[in-house]
Amino acid sequence: MGVESLPILTTRRDAVLAWGQKNSLWPMPFGTACCAIEFMSVVSSVFDISRFGAELVRFSPRQSDLLLVAGTVTFKQAPILKQIYEQMCDPKWVISMGVCASSGGFYNNYCTVQGIDQIIPVDVYISGCPPRPEAILEAVMKLQHKIENPQTTPKAQFMVKEPHFGF
Repeated sequence: MGVESLPILTTRRDAVLAWGQKNSLWPMPFGTACCAIEFMSVVSSVFDISRFGAELVRFSPRQSDLLLVAGTVTFKQAPILKQIYEQMCDPKWVISMGVCASSGGFYNNYCTVQGIDQIIPVDVYISGCPPRPEAILEAVMKLQHKIENPQTTPKAQFMVKEPHFGF
C-alpha cells in the first residue's frame, strides 16, 4: 500500500474551524415570553434543530456560544442580559427571536427595551409574534452561513455603543 492510494484532503485551517463552529452551535435560551415556548417546539422531534448541530442546549453562558433572546426585555433585565453576554466565550453569536426582542413589539412604554441591539450586538433577527419554528431554523441556517463566510458580515454590525442604565 503506497502513499498514492491514501485519500488526501487539502483545505485552509480557518475553513476547518468555521466548519466545526457552524455545525456545533451550543444555544442558550434567554426566554422571557411566548417566544421561548416556540423555541421548545424547535428542539422537539417534529422540527429537530439537531439536524443543524444546535441540539445541545446549555443554560450556562460559559458553556454556550449562541444566545437566543426570546421575548420582551425590560430595562430591569437589560443589565442581566449584558452580563450573560459578556460571560460567554468568544466567538459568540446572538439571535433575536420575535418582534418584542427585536424592536420592543407593541410594548412602547417606559419599561421595555425597544430592541436588544441597544444592549448587545445581534447577528440574526427573527420576525413574528411568536415566530414560527421554521423561522427559527432559517435563522440558525443564516447564522451558519455567516460563520462559514465571515467576510460577508459587515463590520459595523459588531459596533454597539455602551448602554447607559439610568437608575
